[in-house]
Amino acid sequence: MKAHDFISAQDITTDELKSLFDLAKDMKANRNKYLRSCEGMSLAMIFEKPSLRTRVTFDVGIQQLGGNGIFLGPNDINLGKRESVFDVAKNLERMVDIIMIRTFAHAICTDMADYAKIPIINGLTDHEHPCQALADFFTMWEVKGELQGKKLTYVGDGNNVAHSLLLTGARLGVNVTVATPKGYEPDNDVVEKAKKDAGQFGATIEITNDAAAGVAGADAVYTDVWASMGQESEAAERKRIFSPYQVNSGLMAKAKSDAIFLHCLPAHRGEEVTDEVIDSEQSVVFQEAENRLHVQKALMHELLQ
Repeated sequence: MKAHDFISAQDITTDELKSLFDLAKDMKANRNKYLRSCEGMSLAMIFEKPSLRTRVTFDVGIQQLGGNGIFLGPNDINLGKRESVFDVAKNLERMVDIIMIRTFAHAICTDMADYAKIPIINGLTDHEHPCQALADFFTMWEVKGELQGKKLTYVGDGNNVAHSLLLTGARLGVNVTVATPKGYEPDNDVVEKAKKDAGQFGATIEITNDAAAGVAGADAVYTDVWASMGQESEAAERKRIFSPYQVNSGLMAKAKSDAIFLHCLPAHRGEEVTDEVIDSEQSVVFQEAENRLHVQKALMHELLQ
């Protein structure tokens, strides 16, 4: 990869995305082939937010590449309070080979990348979730084949996941639609960046407040929780506003008959998605979750070369 870090979906080119997917596919099929590819290397995993999939897939992933992972929770560092981001970066760059950070403010992640001389991976910020988008489109590619011209509709809050889907999908030639209530649209700067890339790669970007129209003809339907971490105080109000955007069998029927269902998890069953959808044959959410492991292994492999 040309970029030293993976902070944003815009840090990876279309050709690099496709090569990364090919590598992830090979890693998934031939685990033993890469057991020593990052031998002796260490990954520091900084967590300011709780996690299941991010923690397990990065920890297991670096082990399967022959390296080791070090978990650093909120009480270990307390970024910006107990110790500055600069000091943490300058310490860790002398002790480990690569850092993954899962935090709140996106600026913490970008600052870490500016200060540290080793690769930094964005494991999630309030602005983007680029590793999740890698797994999402890798899964869609596994199931649907060639991505160019396919349609993915995201239904729900225009949040960090929506941002990374827009930016990544545009570079893969995927037509990405975001269906969301008024006032909850994705960041306009992100939308404009995605539209610029989409124009270059023959794709379209659409933002709508009509869930049914947005899902029409979709090859993949995606949703996320209505209230993300840090928005708990808004949960009741968001539930009222987002209820018409629930992904249920009626909404899925608007998509193509062979459309797949995606969710970054954890899911609040009965809210943004019903059991009949998430447990249906159309759902690939657990395949998608597993694929976090494979795409992140490929990502670490490339950044450490």
